[in-house]
Amino acid sequence: MTTSNVSRRHFLQTTAGGAALAASGLPFGAQQAFAAGIADQELRTVGLSVTVQERILNDFKEKSGVGSVSGKADIFPNTQTEILSGSDAYDCWEIIAERLAAMVATDKLAPVPASEISNWAGIREVFTKPSDRWDLNRQIVGQIWEDESQQRLNMVPTVFNYDSIGYRPDLVEAEEASTWAALFDPKFKGKTGLNVDPLIAFGQAVMAMNTLGLLEVPNPGNPDVTAIEEAAKFLISKKKEGQFRALWGDFGELVNLLASGEMIIADAWQPAVMAVKAQGVECSYATMKEGYRGWAIGVAPLKTSSNQEAVAAYADYWLSGPPAVAVSEQGYYSPTVNVKDAMDPDKYAFWYEGKPWVGAAERGIKEGDLRDGGSLETRAANVAYWHQWPDEYDLLIQKWDEFLSA
Repeated sequence: MTTSNVSRRHFLQTTAGGAALAASGLPFGAQQAFAAGIADQELRTVGLSVTVQERILNDFKEKSGVGSVSGKADIFPNTQTEILSGSDAYDCWEIIAERLAAMVATDKLAPVPASEISNWAGIREVFTKPSDRWDLNRQIVGQIWEDESQQRLNMVPTVFNYDSIGYRPDLVEAEEASTWAALFDPKFKGKTGLNVDPLIAFGQAVMAMNTLGLLEVPNPGNPDVTAIEEAAKFLISKKKEGQFRALWGDFGELVNLLASGEMIIADAWQPAVMAVKAQGVECSYATMKEGYRGWAIGVAPLKTSSNQEAVAAYADYWLSGPPAVAVSEQGYYSPTVNVKDAMDPDKYAFWYEGKPWVGAAERGIKEGDLRDGGSLETRAANVAYWHQWPDEYDLLIQKWDEFLSA
């Protein structure tokens, strides 16, 4: 895998926040074996609280025949520090791809052959075919593979999405919310929100500054020294002006702030927008002029594990139909096309093809509603950048600390 030059010290530092997912019911289907001969193995996983759920792990245990399962829920920075500090408590980490560089640089991974993942045949092309828009290591296909031969995977993707701005359409016009600059618009002073993860916040600030004519940065996910320094000044000035209602890091916090109207526009996760709608409050996910932020989470096998077959089976399980349905109905995407065969055709048409909702209302979605942003194909064509580890990480964190203390 091609990665930027980074030091171990970079990765032992932690950043606040991190991506999160929203919980929902998990419709599991018929029993299916994912691997043979793993009854004497165990699976010990760590990741976000939604992918690492007792219900998911128990279903995997039943379907795979693995001897035992256990999971720990924690945010990415905490887990990263734990593993890089020498912990051997886990067989795999359900990691966000931008942090794979830390694991590769410190030789913590045991890449799994794609040939051992029976459901890999259904993987979407975004994970196998590079785009000519970005350098290889600045897009998901360059982050998950061990090298360009695409034989072994550092991470088997399990969920991905394109993030945007969540807003209250009763208080903010769709056109106003369709640019990252809206987060910094004085019109919404005191009513906007930023994620507390600096890797997210800086990218959004850079995109906004590009739009406002203050910067010209081709890859907002990897700003250079000048861009970081200018973005920090911009963020600090906006903070001092009282622009932000909150720097949010928790899913529930985001939902509550949007639902109450304390915050009417914020960078957001799509399931949070859905959760607000489910409360009967108008909430929408913007279509961004500059483009979305792309990211993916998946199963990364750890070199210290003696349960590699169980890890491969777990990754394979995530690419089977039922788990793919679960993440789709939360507002995310499954990396596998297998979801189409497992999902109700009308629901698949809504979540993936941009077609109107059919049937009874569900979680704030009513007959005839469309998914915000349209089909997967439409949204995938409008990605500004993929999450990535910036070359100037130390400076970015230094400037973020200055922002927090300003």
